[in-house]
Amino acid sequence: MPYGAIEIQELARLLGMDARQVERMAQRGDIPCQKIGGQLRFNRAAITEWLQQRMGSMSDDHLAGFDAGITAHRETDPEEAIIIPQLRLDAISTHLPARTRDSVLRELVKMAEDTGLLYDANELLQALNQREELCSTAMEAGIAMPHPRRPMPYTIAEPILVIAYAPKGIGFGAPDGKLTDLFFMSCSQDDKHHLHVLARLCRMLSDNDFVNEIRHAESPEMVMDLMRQRELTVIADSR
Repeated sequence: MPYGAIEIQELARLLGMDARQVERMAQRGDIPCQKIGGQLRFNRAAITEWLQQRMGSMSDDHLAGFDAGITAHRETDPEEAIIIPQLRLDAISTHLPARTRDSVLRELVKMAEDTGLLYDANELLQALNQREELCSTAMEAGIAMPHPRRPMPYTIAEPILVIAYAPKGIGFGAPDGKLTDLFFMSCSQDDKHHLHVLARLCRMLSDNDFVNEIRHAESPEMVMDLMRQRELTVIADSR
């Protein structure tokens, strides 16, 4: 198997789907792939990007299946919290001082830098801008999940999650055309962790009541408590 390629069985486990279903989707062109010597080949980078762009529109059941699939793929405990360990008070803002897309990204990177885990702020900012220029990470319901297109193992000491609320909302390219006011910026050191974080966040943010509680949180401490409770609920619902 060429470097960077992924077998259909591995992809099926990652997606929490049957290999035959994955094959049918690939044959229809629903999943990026190549056919070499009569066999399907999946490029890991292309699959990662495809998943990033689709997660915001996945159903709760599909997200749950994907979350479970990537947990097994990473050989981690299905009851392991992956968001809670990343929560830091200095990476949470309940009043982001930004009015434009560019200023949002700059503020998010500054918050990441304040954690002491970021080695190169300029490199991360450039990666975030490149991702947004490719396709906005904004989703419906006023949420965006900015992230680099690729993991950045040499730019960060460990995975970083920045959470920020911009009360007035910002035009961020959401598919419904509405303003975005909640930002969850994620940066990981490897593809599997990166996808796992995005999938878990999408599951957590599928609850509108929870999202509104985050909006009305009065302090980073309240946001942290809400995030902890919500991830534990998601894990319990998966048992």
